[in-house]
Amino acid sequence: MNQTNPPTDSDSDSDSDTVRLVVLDMAGTTVADGGLVERAFDAAARELGVEPGTTDHAEKLDHVRATMGESKISVFRHLFGTEDRARRANTAFEKAYGESVDAGLIAPVPGAREAVEELAADGRTVVLSTGFARVTQDAILAALGWQDLVPLTLCPADAGGRGRPYPDLVLEAFLRTKAADALRQVAVVGDTSYDVLSGVRAGAGLVAGVRTGAHGDDAFRAAGATHVLDSVADLPALLRAPRGAG
Repeated sequence: MNQTNPPTDSDSDSDSDTVRLVVLDMAGTTVADGGLVERAFDAAARELGVEPGTTDHAEKLDHVRATMGESKISVFRHLFGTEDRARRANTAFEKAYGESVDAGLIAPVPGAREAVEELAADGRTVVLSTGFARVTQDAILAALGWQDLVPLTLCPADAGGRGRPYPDLVLEAFLRTKAADALRQVAVVGDTSYDVLSGVRAGAGLVAGVRTGAHGDDAFRAAGATHVLDSVADLPALLRAPRGAG
């Protein structure tokens, strides 16, 4: 395991600080999609008359890359201005992404399923969350055979419509599962700075960025990550170590 930026809170490893709930992002963290987000964005852009190769397309794609992890409908609201245009873009995006999922163009991040199973075996509750719509999330879970892997999966609509970087998905997992007594017993893991921000804003005790997706170490640290890991596969060992161990 390659771990950097150890937690600033290196107090006790007492039971009150034991991680009991783990909220994991999907695309880029537990699911490898090979850049399908950008391909699906092309379909959404064309639906709104924005053609690849234009300056407008390049600027919008830059925004998509910078906001990886955010609720997709929120991204499209920013890019296309009106609610109608944003929903047209989102529908085209979800359709294109879903078709790629159906074509078998996604796979688990190596060791991701095993990590989830290890976390559960250690007595921790695991929740999978996403910035995609429910229909796309369900398609991904079905394609991977993960429908019964965890007790709860969440998308922005499950948390009142607000996805990352808001804390709502993490707080929804905390409230629904009742697995933790306090937010310091929650771990949040994702591949984008928006995943990290959502965990920090929710008050999670451990917030880790992983190097298997969209963003890197500098973005994670700037967002307030307590740890940076090579992969979610490293998480079970990290959580078994005494809190504050570097």
